[in-house]
Amino acid sequence: MGRQWGPAMRAAEQAGCVVSASRAGQPEAGSWSCSGVILSRSPGVVLCHEGIFIPFFSDLSCMLTLFLASFLFCIFDFAHFARLFGSEPAEQWRFASAAPDEEVSEDEEEDQLRALGWFALLRVRHDPEEEVDGRGPAVAVAPLGAVPKGASLLACGSPFGSFCPDIFLNTLSRGVLSNAAGPLLLTDARCLPGTEGGGVFAVRPAGALVALVAAPLCWKAREWVGLTLLCAAAPLLRAARAGLGRLSPDAAALAALLPPELGAPWGLPLRDPGPPWAAAAVLVECGTVWGSGVVVAPRLVVTCRHVAPRETARVLVRPTTPKSANIWGHVVFATQETSPYDIAVVSLEEELEGVPVPVPTEHFYEGEAVSVVGFGVFGQACGPSVTSGILSAVVQVDDAPVMLQTTCAVHGGSSGGPLFSTCSGDLLGIVASNTRDNNTGATYPHLNFSIPITVLQPALQQYSQTGDMGGLRALDHAAEPVRVVWRLQRPLAEAPRSKL
Repeated sequence: MGRQWGPAMRAAEQAGCVVSASRAGQPEAGSWSCSGVILSRSPGVVLCHEGIFIPFFSDLSCMLTLFLASFLFCIFDFAHFARLFGSEPAEQWRFASAAPDEEVSEDEEEDQLRALGWFALLRVRHDPEEEVDGRGPAVAVAPLGAVPKGASLLACGSPFGSFCPDIFLNTLSRGVLSNAAGPLLLTDARCLPGTEGGGVFAVRPAGALVALVAAPLCWKAREWVGLTLLCAAAPLLRAARAGLGRLSPDAAALAALLPPELGAPWGLPLRDPGPPWAAAAVLVECGTVWGSGVVVAPRLVVTCRHVAPRETARVLVRPTTPKSANIWGHVVFATQETSPYDIAVVSLEEELEGVPVPVPTEHFYEGEAVSVVGFGVFGQACGPSVTSGILSAVVQVDDAPVMLQTTCAVHGGSSGGPLFSTCSGDLLGIVASNTRDNNTGATYPHLNFSIPITVLQPALQQYSQTGDMGGLRALDHAAEPVRVVWRLQRPLAEAPRSKL
């Protein structure tokens, strides 16, 4: 994975573990497992997700045994989760434990949300004759806010760990911090059922524990989300310290074994806005329709036609930089529905203060690291998300790029958002769509398509400098081979011949 990942990998391998639970004397009833993080080796202390214990909550004797060996606590109230996930049944969230077609009652949905924020602190009793490698804190903890959006993360969990730990123990997945809403975080690192409670580590601060996996998010309605919900580690441990202090003296002594935060005193978390190019993404609202957009000039925003479809329509643009206020604008151009390029241009009534104008690229390199910034999933609740991937294909017609394909996670609400080169920060394109299975209606985020900025830049520059829309109008008259590409069809090698 490269030198930069070394500390995170070592921290993950040393701290990762599997937690299994079963009813005493009832092996035929099966066992449940989740992932965990070793906070201290001697004496042993493990932090894991509480969901593993839910099957035992109806059994009083099991509950009493459980509380003698562990301390359960929650750092979020139900209202926090309900605000983030929405209260309407149409949202249809399904977490890793539920298949997309599985019927879930409203009570079960509420129980799922309540369980997300519960974690368990376990005291592990070693055999006195067993040698334990290391004493005291096993990990370092990053303060809340110390890791910015777009920063590299390494998730470590054990999917299906109790089934075959020799194979699944401490499986690693790379991603970035996609979004944050207080102590709730999102990453595009791909986690599976059983990784709940697993640790997520940062490249910077090197190898620091950032969060624990709360739930791999699988489906929202018919859309595969492909993101993972995290709970920040720092507030989890603060809640654990506070809870232990209210219990017995023996329990309070465990608080001293919990790892401290790095770099900043409690209550004064570091704040980093993330990569500067991400600030060029804006939220675009046109009536009841909303999506993403990107600033291409101080008073010019580009989005998709299906976000702002009507010329002269009033549009509200909401930037993410704290200096700039919401600004009204109007659609000066939108491609026709017959155009392969799904584009709209919005002219603003005022300049967006403090919002950087990205540099458009001139070249595309298949395989390069790229990022999408958009307001999909929780965009309206907590700002734009950053998702990472590679530029998997550059489709050309007559040696000119006409379509970009990436592996970044793209969701409803991301349309019109910018595609950036992660390394240079250059603007590569405008996100137009992800992929839908016409047979099932399911939408998949990791195969998506963007319009190359090289298709738009000459026309945008011409309009910005002279007001001439000739170049923009030409987008409605793209050649047939371009239309074939955007219809996701294979061009015919030669004209068909009649068999008559």
